Amino acid sequence: MSRPGVLRRFFGGFWAALTWLREMVSNLIFLLILVAVAMLFAGASKLDVPTKAAVHPPKAALLLEPWGDVVDQKTYVPPVELLFSGGEMQMREVLLRDMIESIEFAAVDDSITALVFKLDNMSSLGISKTQELLDAVEVFRATGKPIVAMGDYYSQDQYLFASLADDVFVHPAGGVILEGYGNYRQYYRDALEKLAVNMHVFRAGKHKSYAEPFVRDDMSENEKMVSGKWLESLWSQYTYLVEKNRDFERGALTDYVNQQDVLLEAQNGNMAKMALEAGLVDELMYRSAFNAYMIDVVGAENDDGDYERVNFERYVRHKRAERESWVEDRVVVVTAVGEIVPGEQPPGVIGGDSLAAEIRGAIQDDQVKALVLRVDSGGGSVFASEVIRQAMLDVKARGLPLVVSMGRVAASGGYYISTDADEVWATPSTLTGSIGVFAAFPTVEDLLAKLGVSTDGVGTTELAGTLRVDRPLSAKVAKMAQSSVDYIYRDFVSIVAEGQGMSYEAVDAVAQGRVWSGFDAHEVGLVDKLGTLSDAIASAAALAELDDYEVYYQQPDLSPADRFMQEIVDEFGAVALLGDWLPALAAPVRAAVKQFQVLNKDPGHMYMRCEDCQAL
Repeated sequence: MSRPGVLRRFFGGFWAALTWLREMVSNLIFLLILVAVAMLFAGASKLDVPTKAAVHPPKAALLLEPWGDVVDQKTYVPPVELLFSGGEMQMREVLLRDMIESIEFAAVDDSITALVFKLDNMSSLGISKTQELLDAVEVFRATGKPIVAMGDYYSQDQYLFASLADDVFVHPAGGVILEGYGNYRQYYRDALEKLAVNMHVFRAGKHKSYAEPFVRDDMSENEKMVSGKWLESLWSQYTYLVEKNRDFERGALTDYVNQQDVLLEAQNGNMAKMALEAGLVDELMYRSAFNAYMIDVVGAENDDGDYERVNFERYVRHKRAERESWVEDRVVVVTAVGEIVPGEQPPGVIGGDSLAAEIRGAIQDDQVKALVLRVDSGGGSVFASEVIRQAMLDVKARGLPLVVSMGRVAASGGYYISTDADEVWATPSTLTGSIGVFAAFPTVEDLLAKLGVSTDGVGTTELAGTLRVDRPLSAKVAKMAQSSVDYIYRDFVSIVAEGQGMSYEAVDAVAQGRVWSGFDAHEVGLVDKLGTLSDAIASAAALAELDDYEVYYQQPDLSPADRFMQEIVDEFGAVALLGDWLPALAAPVRAAVKQFQVLNKDPGHMYMRCEDCQAL
């Protein structure tokens, strides 16, 4: 028998190595699941124990202690990503709805005697979600029960929410970190020139700035003007909330931020004392002192000597389980969170096909009398956005009221899928608009030439081979690309004009890729009403002429195994078997790689995406 050739032996060894690697990863995942199961059983006491005594002590505080990002929909985390995540806190997420409903339940629960904000582990909330929490907090405040915030350090995000409390405490070794809002990017033109990579950019909308980092080394003056406008709008809303909650004069918070160097020096570098002197906090308090204080406030302590408290996530799960509904009519809420891309996608990414199927599936139930689409997306693929829009039109064709509630951001493609609704709602700080289109793709013929590689051949037409990345972009293809971008933009503007009852010229004047805050978008007619998701749901019910109805939140389809893994992430966060070093090595290039990856997800390479909207 002859010995296999060199190539055959090489590829045989290569595939054997891949098989070994695949089996190793599978075994690691299996071990991870076994560890997680053990942790779940070991921590069974902190999970769902459906006894009223465990959830409703005679007296207790509701502890609002979110870990990770506060979101409208939890992101599905593939098991392999759990291995390489580095255990980053942002891998754990908390539903905004859980926070709101737990406060609403607690307001009418006599066993809950206080509300406590502990925000040290909350990585992001945002002004828009804070505005949505405000109504629930005010309902609780109206009962006369105390609301208290305690923290080691408060980030800008955390402090905005903490300022809603009656009393704000901080650790004497901590502080409050405020800096204002900014929009800064990395720019790659010089790097691309050094790499001999040619970026070809086509856009419609003079304010459509997504591609600026590929063709400039700095932010254009026009983009600074537009970004400055919505940044000022959001910062004005932030300072208004804090100044109102803390009884400051208007403008006091901005003055404080701009003078922090002087104020900190006056307190000999003590950030906690600086915050106390400025009135940002009411008292400096060590943890033991806070615990003693809260025992008096709550009127109860547990067996460990801590003030009696109930975790909001367990509390809301049990309160929902206790709630019985015999109402037949439903308002269904479908959630769209993440980048819009073609095909089927897991939660945390908006798949054109998967979201369209979810929308169409929701209205097959005869109990559903209205649909609310909750949008938190800066856009993405033009093709996928149109697939979703057609599903929205199917809802209207059935005669069901259709309402959109915009969350933190609903811009570009996120706005495109919203505009056909009967009503479009946004919070005052939603980032929206960005009505514009762009196409961008690289060619690497100069890079290959530097390496001594050339491309040549023959084709049957003038277009044959012109879409290769290793050949220069022809003038004919460039003309076609710009023509397609212009067409999609005109169609976008026309769709908005029809949906909002405006003329084409009026929409075009406020479009051009410009980003607007929800407040300003309402002023120019791009948004119908300002309010929360709860407001949008109530409006949808009114349009359907419903007095009694149940709100049903449509859940994406996940396999039993995927749901199991999601529950593990929800309870414990991501578990990294390989430590922090691997993700740390990749961190510096993630942003640039992600931006390039975005340009390869639409079949026509056409995008309605708002990069500015990712800044906050």
